[in-house]
Amino acid sequence: MLVELKIKNYALIEQLELQPSPLLNIITGETGAGKSIMLGAIGLLLGNRADSKLLFNQDQKCVIEGAFNVSEYHLERFFEEEDLDFEPVSLLRREISPSGKSRAFVNDTPVTLETLRRIGEQLMDIHSQHDTLLLGDPVYQLNILDLYAQNEGLRTKYGAAYRAYRKLEKEYKELEGQLAQSQKELDYNTYLLNELSEANLQAEEQESHEIDLKQLEHAEEIKLKLSQALQYISESEYNAAGAMKDASHLISQVTEYGESFQTLKERLDSCLIELNDIAGELEDAERKTEADPQRAEQLQERLDLIYTLQRKHQVRTVEELLALQAELEIKVSSVHNLDAAIEKTKVALAAALQDVDTQAQELSESRTSVFSTFQEELHRLLSELGMPNARVVVEHKVSAPAATGIDVVNILFSANKGAAPQTLSKAASGGEFSRLMLCIKYMLADKTALPTIIFDEIDTGISGEIAVKVGKMMQQMSQKHQLICISHLPQMAAQGETHYFVYKEDRAERTVSRIRQLSHEERVVEIAQMIAGANPSENAYQSAKELLALSA
Repeated sequence: MLVELKIKNYALIEQLELQPSPLLNIITGETGAGKSIMLGAIGLLLGNRADSKLLFNQDQKCVIEGAFNVSEYHLERFFEEEDLDFEPVSLLRREISPSGKSRAFVNDTPVTLETLRRIGEQLMDIHSQHDTLLLGDPVYQLNILDLYAQNEGLRTKYGAAYRAYRKLEKEYKELEGQLAQSQKELDYNTYLLNELSEANLQAEEQESHEIDLKQLEHAEEIKLKLSQALQYISESEYNAAGAMKDASHLISQVTEYGESFQTLKERLDSCLIELNDIAGELEDAERKTEADPQRAEQLQERLDLIYTLQRKHQVRTVEELLALQAELEIKVSSVHNLDAAIEKTKVALAAALQDVDTQAQELSESRTSVFSTFQEELHRLLSELGMPNARVVVEHKVSAPAATGIDVVNILFSANKGAAPQTLSKAASGGEFSRLMLCIKYMLADKTALPTIIFDEIDTGISGEIAVKVGKMMQQMSQKHQLICISHLPQMAAQGETHYFVYKEDRAERTVSRIRQLSHEERVVEIAQMIAGANPSENAYQSAKELLALSA
């Protein structure tokens, strides 16, 4: 329910504030005064396209803001899905800058226009006289019948079953696609895997082999250098170890003359021990170093294999080759696992389809059970509104399961006696369509929490007693749903709980559109002028008072 509407800097509206009644609100005014402009602003609030050319003052931004009581609309889940804070009275705001940039907010959180549009659809329903396209849509017609049959629970259960089925169907097709693609690659991946597996690669082997090969290729040089080093350390006549031993002996002869000499001797002895140890390792290394052409050839072949695999797979280390081998093992084995996964998904898909069929059948039975009642009630209401020969027929077909179920409906209509019912776009004139739509919304008013309904001159094409009946119908609807009706008929204007008057105010620089709530006395004057023109007679005033008395 719309609690408050604020429009600033839009078209002819400089500033407008409206706090509509929760019941029936009537808006009247002279042609061009700004009634349609106000609807345009509300359309922006509901996500319609913005145009900076419609700014009242081109140097300031336009702001349209609506406060809605959404406590009865069960929108908590929607707000949660959109990551929005839920408030029982929620604020929608649309801003258009002079540059044309548009921004939208819900409870002061920025949102996309699509989000604003989706929430707006659940808060307000703007119905105009030429709004035949929506009612002519089979999906919209099906939604009407579901609301009439109060199928919300069945529709939710079917929707969950259908979504689960479609999800499994998507998974099944993806698995089949993966299998087809994997089978194409299987032979090649198997070849690559076998090649890597047969290589029997070991982590860090490349570095070890490269070192060993280098030593084998330079074995003679290494052996000679080690032998020469050993000569200098321990085997020549004037070797380092012997010289160091003699030096230690000499120092030992003076240790009694100071502790520092004893320390020097100990350090020298320690060096001598390390030098002898080095000599031992050099001797061992020199003895083991031998040229081995056969071993060198084996290492070279092994490294050539590793280098070839690295170039082939565009990697630089054995570790990367091993990672690739593990990945290929997964790909090859997954092909064999896909068959099992596909079979398992196929079984689940069949069960999900059975559930869809069961839920669809239950939903379809509930829908078809109200066709007759829907047609009869609609015929009765149309008769009351001056269309006694009107006929409404719900044409029904069964289709494959879809998002809305297995039912395809088409509401056929005929306004004249003897005429065969046809689709609404062919059979209903503007006035007939308006009454038909009003009757449908009237029938749904007791079934669900409809959003705020705005009727834009739905009374076109009617007059007299029929206009009074339409007004009474709206008055009854407004007991459960907020209605805002833009009208040009005095009979309709008299039915409102609240009456707003839209008018132009001519300033020196430009014309401004304004709106004000009328008092009872002002309503008498406005309705009298709607009856008889700018200068109503006393009879017109009396008729206005009688109309207001009838609506009380």
